[in-house]
Amino acid sequence: MSKSMILKPRLSEKTYALSQTGVFVFVVPKDANKHEVKLAVEKTYDVSVTNVRIVVQQGKTSRQYRNRRFVNGERSDFKKAYVTLKEGDSIPIFAAVEEAESEEK
Repeated sequence: MSKSMILKPRLSEKTYALSQTGVFVFVVPKDANKHEVKLAVEKTYDVSVTNVRIVVQQGKTSRQYRNRRFVNGERSDFKKAYVTLKEGDSIPIFAAVEEAESEEK
């Protein structure tokens, strides 16, 4: 891996539920493979990765109203990586959400 990889966490209700089971979701560059993602996550967050699954998410079609007419387009495709961590390891992506939940209790 010659270049540094940018890992952007995917923040949604579904990924929050997955993070409770030790699976974290990241948006990665389209040319990244499983080995590069594993090395980048281990290096960035100092955790042990046991499994990496990758999926290319197709962009949705969009329709915008511009200049008194509709313009059809499409969002860009992107690649997601589902990273499973070793039992006991965790990444504090949803730390603010977990703090808010603990304050409510």
